Amino acid sequence: MSSWGSLLLRIGDKCSEYSSSSDFKDHIETCYGALRRELEHSSTDILPMCSKVIQPVSLVVVFETLLSSAATTVDDEKGNTSWQPRADFYVTCILSCLPWGGAELVEQVPEEIERVLVGIQAYLSIRRHTSDSGLSFFEDDESGGDLVAKDFLEDLWERIQVLSSNGWKVESVPRPHLSFEAQLVAGKSHEFGPISCPEQPDLPSIISAVACGKQKHDAELKYPQRTRRLNIFPASKTEDLQPIDRFVVEEYLLDVLLFFNGCRKECASFMVGLPVPFRYEYLLAETIFSQLLLLPQPPFKPIYYTLVIMDLCKALPGAFPAVVAGAVRALFDKIADLDMECRTRLILWFSHHLSNFQFIWPWEEWAYVLDLPKWAPQRVFVQEVLEREVRLSYWDKIKQSIENAPTLEELLPPKGGPNFKYGGEVGREKTEQDALSAELSNKVKGRQTAREIIVWIEENIYPVHGLEVTLSVVVQTLLDIGSKSFTHLITVLERYGQVIAKICPDQDKQVMLIAEVSSYWKNNAQMTAIAIDRMMGYRLVSNLAIVRWVFSPENIEQFHTSDRPWEILRNAVSKTYNRITDLRKEISSLKKGVISAEEAAYKAKADLAAAESKLTLVEGEPVLGENPARLKHLKTEAEKTKEEEVTIRDSLEAKEALLARALDENEVLFLSLYNNFSNVLMERLPDASRAGTLQELKTNHGDSMALDLEESSAMEVDDENGRPKKSRSNGGRTTNIYNVREKEQWCLSTLGYVKAFSRQYASEIWPHIEKLDVEVLTEDAHPLFRKAVYSGLRR
Repeated sequence: MSSWGSLLLRIGDKCSEYSSSSDFKDHIETCYGALRRELEHSSTDILPMCSKVIQPVSLVVVFETLLSSAATTVDDEKGNTSWQPRADFYVTCILSCLPWGGAELVEQVPEEIERVLVGIQAYLSIRRHTSDSGLSFFEDDESGGDLVAKDFLEDLWERIQVLSSNGWKVESVPRPHLSFEAQLVAGKSHEFGPISCPEQPDLPSIISAVACGKQKHDAELKYPQRTRRLNIFPASKTEDLQPIDRFVVEEYLLDVLLFFNGCRKECASFMVGLPVPFRYEYLLAETIFSQLLLLPQPPFKPIYYTLVIMDLCKALPGAFPAVVAGAVRALFDKIADLDMECRTRLILWFSHHLSNFQFIWPWEEWAYVLDLPKWAPQRVFVQEVLEREVRLSYWDKIKQSIENAPTLEELLPPKGGPNFKYGGEVGREKTEQDALSAELSNKVKGRQTAREIIVWIEENIYPVHGLEVTLSVVVQTLLDIGSKSFTHLITVLERYGQVIAKICPDQDKQVMLIAEVSSYWKNNAQMTAIAIDRMMGYRLVSNLAIVRWVFSPENIEQFHTSDRPWEILRNAVSKTYNRITDLRKEISSLKKGVISAEEAAYKAKADLAAAESKLTLVEGEPVLGENPARLKHLKTEAEKTKEEEVTIRDSLEAKEALLARALDENEVLFLSLYNNFSNVLMERLPDASRAGTLQELKTNHGDSMALDLEESSAMEVDDENGRPKKSRSNGGRTTNIYNVREKEQWCLSTLGYVKAFSRQYASEIWPHIEKLDVEVLTEDAHPLFRKAVYSGLRR
């Protein structure tokens, strides 16, 4: 029995009106009758188009309305080509209907549907090809085969054409209505009803690349496009599928992810039970990974996909774990080309995934990364995964998990705890600073107030030892007191944040403060990030100070070998962005509150006026005004509502002032960020004549970017452990060489992060693009830097 039949049976279980017959055929027919009765009572509810339940001609009218609007939008004379994403969305809606209803439409209205298809062909001939620049999973994407030259709409149109030539037969689309053909044909038909498309957006008042770019960005936000697929596995894994089957299965899976967001177990259950007559484990994995790594951001939080993959591995223990392992190996083999944002997401997902399966992984396959230079992306990937695993567990547990590849212990993070300068190690003579630190610790334990400690510092430490010693002693001591747990840290910052703020009032001193935090937690990247993030939350350090510190010489040297500085920079920019987002939400809520308060005040004032103008009899004489007690209540109510209105308006003005200030700070932040990026890249990038493209940069003074991927890209995940047939189980390779030199790899990694930041915060950057163009993205900037920014902004 099909899933549709199961659905109707479940409807009957929930509602007695739909009968409870033990014979499922009678039961389904009863359910159908009830659903049809409901449709007759509601002109807005639409059942699926099949067998004239919906008039085919009315559906064609809808298609032609959408198609006409799309064609007008991309017309150079009448339309606004910046809004092509909306036109593409309309045409995608039409094409997406055809796998499900194409056969019926061709049978019932062949001429009309042929006219629609001709119109789509004409539209595709005049629209501009959509470049995936900035949204590709890989920098040099060679995994897409013939899909590389086609965007999603062109690819879908090609699949529909193949479907048409095959007589519109789709095995992956169930036909539950065929069993009720006679009843449906004899039943009442319904018009779809006319639709109207929004008016064409006006062209910018001044036509310029920047103005059109802003409109294009707005259009892409409002009408997000389906981007290219992540083709992880070779085509042989899905060779039995018809071209349209891939699209249909993807639609099923994306719908399940959408409707069961928050219900992970139900989501996994429906994913493994799709109504298709073929196996689709590889397609299932590719679709989920495509969503997890989707740029600029996935539709849902990454943790959702992590949980779904975990539940799928448990639901299909004999098949899916091997497929996931094969996907990881395939992505690992191409990690050097993977977008930096995708690389970070893959690290976070993989470490979390392993933590749910006892950290079991055949690390011996990847032991060869130790033979690669420290900047090789595969080596950095393994290093970062192990570091994240330590965060999710503990050092000894992770060391035990790599016992089959003990040499990888070299890539584990340091085991040591805090690096406290004034701890009085055994054998070291105590200094005056040690004594000051101990005295400060006693004062904190004695619960002296922040003001008392500030006075003590100003009288006893600062005049004698100067700023550097004062800052080091105070910050190191307070961090050591708060090092026991996250809660201890928060408590110390809440109680004695004023002390730190007094010592570090400006940006220069805040940079010194961040350096001191990094020194104390040099053996723990997680606590470094947490401490700096909390200090920014308490406004002890500014985002500009964090940017300056990240671009200090000691951190710049780590850009290509560690995620440590990038994590701190991501947190700082994200926190700034979240503040603005929260303010916008509060302002939106307050604006609604102002409207409600105005209405309430107006009503109270009207009620009072009506009461005051009403004539009443008092001792037989007419008197103006209602009962004095009621009048007093109405006056009080009118005054109260007016006060509430004024209060909300004041709050709105205050929040709008904060937002204006935050937006100004945001502009300064991005100018600082991109200026720093430009400066450090100009110092290291070769002349544009020798490296005008990323590929030229990779091969600059090197033979090739040899990762020996000749065989690894053709993944054959056939054995029970999901190992590729063409690689040895110990991970051996013909050559363990990575021929990109360190300087070039540094440039590649930094350019990748430039693009990632530009893409993630494009909505906040576009309003300031004119200033960026004047101050940063000038002709003097390196072409590769400008290209990375433009690519991220899809400019």
